[in-house]
Amino acid sequence: MGDNYVMRPMTAADIDDAVAWAAAEGWNPGERDAQCFASVDPAGFIGGFLDGRMIASISVVNYDDAFSFLGFYIVQPEHRGKGYGYRLWQEGMAHAGDRTVGLDGVVAEQENYKRSGFELAYRNIRYGGAPALPAAVPGLEIRALKAPDEALKAFDRTAFPVARETFLDAWLRTRGHAAFAAYRGGTLAGYAVSRPCVSGAKIGPLFAMDAEVAGALAAATIGAVETNEIFLDVPEPNAAAVRLAEQLGLSPVFETARMYRGAAPDMDLSRIFGVTSFELG
Repeated sequence: MGDNYVMRPMTAADIDDAVAWAAAEGWNPGERDAQCFASVDPAGFIGGFLDGRMIASISVVNYDDAFSFLGFYIVQPEHRGKGYGYRLWQEGMAHAGDRTVGLDGVVAEQENYKRSGFELAYRNIRYGGAPALPAAVPGLEIRALKAPDEALKAFDRTAFPVARETFLDAWLRTRGHAAFAAYRGGTLAGYAVSRPCVSGAKIGPLFAMDAEVAGALAAATIGAVETNEIFLDVPEPNAAAVRLAEQLGLSPVFETARMYRGAAPDMDLSRIFGVTSFELG
């Protein structure tokens, strides 16, 4: 392996390429994920370039001084098994430093991640299909969201390891994303965002106090997208979330291993009815 292999932060165009690679791998990213993801930590998107052409990608996004999330770890097929990916992995982990790092890895790679110090926390299951809309819920008020307010930021923090205000602002404002909040008795009880993807649309996050609220938010987001193919990524330990996905008429299509290097963060999984994304947590 010569010196013509260079690792550096990706440009916006490079990040677009990485998202396209993820689509080719069948990960079905959102149409405008790249611009939202890069808003958090642009330096965390690192490419491996051979003779000036990107052949490998990784994102290790530092949310704060304590937590990072790893994604987009892809090596172009013709360059696999040659050490390029591992060198890029090391570069990404160096960017994370001593932070806790989370990832959603494909099941087949779990043992490799374990060798790098990651431990399995639980499985996330992707459900997909043509949804059946749940019935309206009396006593709930559903409002469209355009920007995160303080109540929403605080609610999000109960179901995500750290504050992520920059990301939320981009995620809610991005063209094509549809965001809704649910209020019970005037108090925020959950929120959800849907976005168009390479195939169909995904709901994520879907954070709610209970399954009733989650179902109402799912109905609002499904009604806001122009597709009859919906995907929802559900943490398997949340039995109520699994039941909701099944009640929506969705079926398992894919799964990941949620793993952490370092102490697993304190999150209320009972509020997570839909993961934000497998690439950013």
